[in-house]
Amino acid sequence: MPDLYRQTYSKRDLLRKIGRLQQVAGVRLVTLDDGAERGVRVLEFRAGSGLSFDVLVDRAFDIGRCEYNGYAVGWQSPVGFVGPWYAEPDGFGFLRTFGGGLLTTCGLDHTLFQTEDTAAQYYYPPKPTEHYGLHGRISNRPARLVSYGERWDGDECVLWAEGEVLQASALGETLLLRRRIETRVGAVALHIHDTVTNIGPYQTPHMYLYHVNYGFPVVDAGTEILVPATQFSPCGNYPVEGFTQLDEPEVIYTERVYEYEPLAEAAGSVPVALVNRALNFGAYQVYNRYQLPHPFIWRMLGEQNYVVALEPSTNRVAGRLDARERRELILLEAGDERAYDLELGVLPNASAIQQFEQRVQAAMSG
Repeated sequence: MPDLYRQTYSKRDLLRKIGRLQQVAGVRLVTLDDGAERGVRVLEFRAGSGLSFDVLVDRAFDIGRCEYNGYAVGWQSPVGFVGPWYAEPDGFGFLRTFGGGLLTTCGLDHTLFQTEDTAAQYYYPPKPTEHYGLHGRISNRPARLVSYGERWDGDECVLWAEGEVLQASALGETLLLRRRIETRVGAVALHIHDTVTNIGPYQTPHMYLYHVNYGFPVVDAGTEILVPATQFSPCGNYPVEGFTQLDEPEVIYTERVYEYEPLAEAAGSVPVALVNRALNFGAYQVYNRYQLPHPFIWRMLGEQNYVVALEPSTNRVAGRLDARERRELILLEAGDERAYDLELGVLPNASAIQQFEQRVQAAMSG
């Protein structure tokens, strides 16, 4: 039953008091109409609980703005949610259209830093190699909007959207991302279910990463990272001690990345959170370690670029060539499919924080 305004309602009781569901919750399709964002389609979700978020239809069905009762959850970069027609795919061009938001998807055939690798699998001699830019192409691909809306399931009301994002090339890869995003009226979390399918005839490499970006006020001085792990590895010459405690932004700050070996719950789920105890507020994610075995944490505590990303990934930070050498690079044959699940939510009070912290500790104790 929907939990709204500190009360629980049956479907009949709620509908007796409103003219239509959109009075309290719903999904609405709009189009942004100014600046570099002009033309970008957005699905606005309102759960009625205080949780609201935008699905960026024309940016891989990613999550842009996300708020809870006026508290921002996702970080937004100075770039904004730029139309994919401005994409610069080579080198660090990803950063020119990296608007942040709660979720930026990376892939489908490449993630992490730019590199060059064989393209022999596509049997096109004029192009023996492929150049891959930072984090691949998928976040700059528009989706085909399949469906969206509200559906009552007994006394529960589901809000959902489904889209398909194609990454394809003549004489190259043909990969299809099918994404379903849903929440429920009264909920404080959303769920993402993805499938990536090789719908082409060629064996195709596959890499996948959820770039989940948290900003102020979730990220602030004193905020803690709760993660079920005992071993953390810095990906650079900086200390690991104290990295789970955040500081004030600095004018000059160099990004820091930490890999970790997750300790999972019984079904493989891994609960991770950022907690601002001064506000009694936090945000969390739950992913599956069998789907995404190489998670890492990105700390970028600079002024303006004040963001921490929790990033479950199919591959290590060392990237594509390292994955190939380790025989960890996923190769999808024609028709092969991979599924991924991600839960993103908020911890709206001290009790929710305590319960989630106990969940993390339980995962660590096995």
